[in-house]
Amino acid sequence: MIIGTVRGNIVSTIAHPFYTGKKLLVVEKEDLAGKPSGYLVAMDSGVDAGVGDRVLVIDEGNSARQIVADSQAPVRSIIVGVIDRIDAEP
Repeated sequence: MIIGTVRGNIVSTIAHPFYTGKKLLVVEKEDLAGKPSGYLVAMDSGVDAGVGDRVLVIDEGNSARQIVADSQAPVRSIIVGVIDRIDAEP
């Protein structure tokens, strides 16, 4: 799983039919301290994440397809939670 912050929305006029009505977001990956380590595009699984939210992302196709209950879905990364806080030992 990946921790990240949503940095933007993706808007597309032409997309695979699977994505109709689904929200795609740009997520900046981070370590526990919040240090950035790259970007990815993830679909919101219904947790209603938005720009600025810190989120939990699954970045593995089979797991993402299990969440959407479609073994043929063209999805790899999916947001499965909005993080309220992280309690980590130093």
